Amino acid sequence: MKKDSTKPMTESQMQKYCVAWFRHRYESIEPLFFSVANGGARNVWTAKIMKDEGVRPGVADLILLIPRHGFAGLLVEMKTPDGKQSDSQKTFERLATQYHYKYVVVRDLTTFQQLMMWYIEDKAEEPICI
Repeated sequence: MKKDSTKPMTESQMQKYCVAWFRHRYESIEPLFFSVANGGARNVWTAKIMKDEGVRPGVADLILLIPRHGFAGLLVEMKTPDGKQSDSQKTFERLATQYHYKYVVVRDLTTFQQLMMWYIEDKAEEPICI
């Protein structure tokens, strides 16, 4: 039996697809949807500068600054199907939800699309994100 050589998408690849879809579908509100440069490898000097500038561990990958459904805004953490939240991400989630932000872990493009159509358009049911 031949092994499937298709590699699963990385978080970065999935996030790029989600952002491209969002920009196309929601062009008028796209400036209020952005990522936070929290991840990635950096040298010590750059990491220190970014920390001094306010970069925080655990902040969600994507942020939508539109209040809807009783939430102050939407925070999306991208994860691969097997990806796990770090302790700092869990801490950020608890604090953000305490202040009425909707925080969601998304593992695929379809769930992201359903989430956005529910949150922005009320065109879908709120997806179950685990």
